[in-house]
Amino acid sequence: MTIRRPAHVLDIPPFRRLWMAMSASSLGDWLTLLALSALAAQLTAAHGYQAQAAAVGGVFVAKLLPALVLGPLAGPLTVRLDRRLTMLVADLVRVALVASVPLVGLYQWVVAAAFLIECATLFWVPARDATVPALVPKERLEEATRLGVLVTYGTAPVAALLFTVLTTAGPWMVAGGALAYLVSAVWVFTLRGLPRRGGAASTPSVLEGWRASGGDRVAGGVRAGLLATVAAGGALIGVSVLSGPVAYGVVFGALFVGVAVGLFFGPRVLTQLSRSRLFGVSVIAVGAALVVIALVRDQSVVVMLTVVLGLCAGVAWRVGLEVLDGPHMEPVARVTLLLAAAVVAPAAGLAGGALLALIAMGGLMMVVGALALRRVDDRKGVSLSEDMLAALRGERYTPGDVEKVPGVFIAFEGGEGSGKTTQSRLLAIWLRDQGFDVVQTREPGSTKVGMRLRAILLDAAEKGLSPRAEALMYAADRAEHVEKVIRPALERGALVITDRYVDSSLAYQGAGRALDPADVAEVNAWATSELVPHLTVLIDTPPSVGLTRLGGAADRIESEPLEFHERVRNEFRSLAGAAPERYLVVDGTLPLDEISRTVQDRVREILPDPVPSESEDITGTMPAIRD
Repeated sequence: MTIRRPAHVLDIPPFRRLWMAMSASSLGDWLTLLALSALAAQLTAAHGYQAQAAAVGGVFVAKLLPALVLGPLAGPLTVRLDRRLTMLVADLVRVALVASVPLVGLYQWVVAAAFLIECATLFWVPARDATVPALVPKERLEEATRLGVLVTYGTAPVAALLFTVLTTAGPWMVAGGALAYLVSAVWVFTLRGLPRRGGAASTPSVLEGWRASGGDRVAGGVRAGLLATVAAGGALIGVSVLSGPVAYGVVFGALFVGVAVGLFFGPRVLTQLSRSRLFGVSVIAVGAALVVIALVRDQSVVVMLTVVLGLCAGVAWRVGLEVLDGPHMEPVARVTLLLAAAVVAPAAGLAGGALLALIAMGGLMMVVGALALRRVDDRKGVSLSEDMLAALRGERYTPGDVEKVPGVFIAFEGGEGSGKTTQSRLLAIWLRDQGFDVVQTREPGSTKVGMRLRAILLDAAEKGLSPRAEALMYAADRAEHVEKVIRPALERGALVITDRYVDSSLAYQGAGRALDPADVAEVNAWATSELVPHLTVLIDTPPSVGLTRLGGAADRIESEPLEFHERVRNEFRSLAGAAPERYLVVDGTLPLDEISRTVQDRVREILPDPVPSESEDITGTMPAIRD
């Protein structure tokens, strides 16, 4: 009997019920955040603007504290509890707390309820994350995770719309959040047959998320830029609540509609601009939009600018998460959002209005964006303005001093034992079979000088070679390689396939040896006259697998510890994520022929026309042959 595999992960009934509970719970979280912060402003309105601002800041602080104080404990504790019962109890507790707020009617209880609701959520989320692997096959986990992220942020505009309608109910505007939590509890109750305990919650704490999102220079720049966009959104939320509940709901909804559009259209924006540059420009644009919003008085214009701010933030996140691990960044982003709102709202109260607070925050975000761009920029020395103008015209900007070549340049990159050497050889054989002029080469050691440098660089006895000397020797080999082998072949129109190129120096010497990537990039840009491959194929193989494939005595690089090779792999992946239009990333653990087919399919897209244009011109004048 053939077992029919579900066409979509939502075709799995237990997961579909859990997903409905996740949707209702996320909707309740957003509705509760909106209602409690707005209610805090209403309950303190009689005490003046400063008191309102401080009260709103107090609610955001109350929502923030549990993640910082209890976050590291909630996950490990939750996996010891019954998952279904934990989610059910957490939902019912949140229903009771939200419903009690209008009954008590005191600002102090609003803050206390916000704190306790967030504590309950800290148990609900890890229980949910530990439940998903029990309901979904391993090969569908990534799809299930994407759906989880979709409901987490996709329910925000819906919550804003519902909240705007509920503002007419006065203190009972919180009822929407209570109802959403109740619906979540009903869906959780329908889940049957779950393992009661065990597993591991996949949601990291804030500190774990910060560490897991990467520590190299590029990852640090991306992380700072992403959190800057979140902080800008949090600042806008923190001050808009002081404008009244209706305006608050509209601005909140406009922000997340813009984010959703940016996340969806991110890969389609300025496709000829380096992804690293697009990221940095988007972060700067978020800060600039916040400054302009502070200066504008017309509410309709503010709403349009808020959509623009959200759109730029969405683009930055879509591009940035290609470099960083999205799930690890989620708790850090949530804390940043609440922290920015908690700081900016009281600051606006002290300043007597939102103007100075938003201008200061926007200016700070622009500085952070500029610093992030400086860290991640992969086209240093190339005019950013010219690059952007060319991208707006749908073109890739090439500086005038960079020589254009008629050939095609393909580089293979990867860690030790990744299989890149084998795949570069197989591609060269395949292309020669198609009749192309192919030059297959490698680094280091494809020239007479390079052979001597290779002997020094890979000699296991040369343990005392300093990282800077190593980087300069690789750059010297590369300069000779480009001058004597690669460029002459490209000038005659050949297809050049190299086993390693500049990215290897950025990964091995930049990340592996902990040198400044900007220095390594600058030296190699000068050594190669900024010659960039048309395509870089990254054979991505875990070092724990690749190192076992090596035969014979390990050379100086291969004998480095596993941590070194992990840093190298992470940097390769970061480089590919920063410029996906120029990279093909292939899983190196796949069968050999499957990897070859994937590479061939991608290379076909950049192969030159086999019929020269001169021949086409001649044949185009020949009369048609008729029967």
